[in-house]
Amino acid sequence: MSKVKYRYNPETLSYDKIERGYKYYLKQSVFYLSFTFVVSLIVYFIYPYVFESPIEKRQKREIQQILAQYDILNKKLGQVENVLEDVQLRDENIYRTIFMADSIPNSIRRAGFGGVNRYEYLDNLDNSELVISTAKRLDVVMKQLYIQTTSFDEVIELARRKDEMLRCVPAIMPISNNDLRRTASGWGFRIHPIYKIKKFHYGMDFTANIGTEVYSTGDGKVTKITNESTGYGKRIEIDHGFGYITLYAHLSEFNVKEGQKVKRGDVIGYVGNTGTSTAAHLHYEVHEKGRRVNPQHYYFKDELTAEQYDKMIQISQNSNQTFD
Repeated sequence: MSKVKYRYNPETLSYDKIERGYKYYLKQSVFYLSFTFVVSLIVYFIYPYVFESPIEKRQKREIQQILAQYDILNKKLGQVENVLEDVQLRDENIYRTIFMADSIPNSIRRAGFGGVNRYEYLDNLDNSELVISTAKRLDVVMKQLYIQTTSFDEVIELARRKDEMLRCVPAIMPISNNDLRRTASGWGFRIHPIYKIKKFHYGMDFTANIGTEVYSTGDGKVTKITNESTGYGKRIEIDHGFGYITLYAHLSEFNVKEGQKVKRGDVIGYVGNTGTSTAAHLHYEVHEKGRRVNPQHYYFKDELTAEQYDKMIQISQNSNQTFD
């Protein structure tokens, strides 16, 4: 039962009973309802920003666990990258050195992914930068692994053809020169016999009588035979495969035809004095992968001792003039 309230009346000097109608109670009800509604709105919209719900706490823990797992994944990915780099170095420094294969350029190994944004679908994720960077690193590792497997396939094929390659490498002297007295002029700058100017000599000259036999220095196929009044004169070129080509110039006669296959030691022609030449000799060149290289580095199949090899180099370097 509600309490009865009174109000003092100064005119009658007495207390009058306060009578309250339905309007009073209606106002009171509206006030309390409005207050309750406002408080509810405040609690509904502000409380979540101030206090965490059990679901939010669980989600935060899950996010922290995922971030920790990403950190572990990145560390392991770094270890994989280091191992892969070591494998690549072994591939370049050992296998390709042994089999003399072209190295894979870093521009190919380290190439990225061009074109459209491959990671656009990850942009709207929380911690998208971390996720995208990890995805990029993983894609690069996958691509490098693919390139490395392709490289090993090539090395395996080279290993299977190792015997064939050894037979094709130009590895003997092109004329019989055991006493080394036929070694005339080697690789490097020399005085041209006609123009009397200093000019680079891309090959090696061997003096010999006209008609001396000239040998193929490795297995291969005769790809060019020319007969010019100047320059190389009568010339033979042999493609040995594996990037090797040899050239034999100033010959007097040919003993092979274009397209003919030859073996190391086969007589392909005879020493002469044709073309731009001042004396009977053989001009010999070795080309590796499109560039001329020093033939002295390719006599490892000849029966020369270390002392004879040094003597041959010394003789060829002491010559100040070529014969062509």
